[in-house]
Amino acid sequence: MKNIKAVIFDMDGVIIDSEPIHSRVKMDTFAHFGLEFNEVDLVHYMGRTSGAIFGETIAKAGRTDIQPEDMAAYKHSHYLEILQSGEIAPVTGSVDLIKSLHAAGLPLALATSSNVRVMNTVLDSFGIRPYFTSILSGGELPESKPNPAIYLISAERLGIDPAACLVIEDTTNGILAAKRAGMYCVAYRNPNSGKQDLSKADEIVDSLLEVKKVFSFA
Repeated sequence: MKNIKAVIFDMDGVIIDSEPIHSRVKMDTFAHFGLEFNEVDLVHYMGRTSGAIFGETIAKAGRTDIQPEDMAAYKHSHYLEILQSGEIAPVTGSVDLIKSLHAAGLPLALATSSNVRVMNTVLDSFGIRPYFTSILSGGELPESKPNPAIYLISAERLGIDPAACLVIEDTTNGILAAKRAGMYCVAYRNPNSGKQDLSKADEIVDSLLEVKKVFSFA
């Protein structure tokens, strides 16, 4: 494996096992705004922002009375209620991996499609904010994954060449973003992330506990 000088984490499905809750809340949001959506299609939007899924669904329905921002705000509010209730737990091994990589001297970044409030709640709830040199929400960018911008900006903030960055992802869109950014990608096969095409990742693990065994830098 090439020389890795920094590690960038996705959040949903990698640090927190939140995808089942995201799916439930998104479907509740569609119902609230009177939009039809087939739940099986949610898998295609994993790793992308809420604005993307809501915007495309509104456009397909031809609705002009709804704004994606209003739907996203509704969804984020209800998701935060669940998150703050303590219902969502860290993915097994995620917090330990973050601490171990930090202790090994590797700069870390968080690059998530979740909005800023959700990102901050997770960082503070799990006590992991101090370990990250850079934190970035896709909600702050014009385009979400699979656009590579979130990973390129994260590398720039870390001061590390993209080719020397390793990304840990769990979705097809996230992996595509990482590879388009020219980064090494480890895919975590999270059973709660639905059917994802992980084939473009450089490595695939079934547990984050495997990462330290697979890569000597940890």
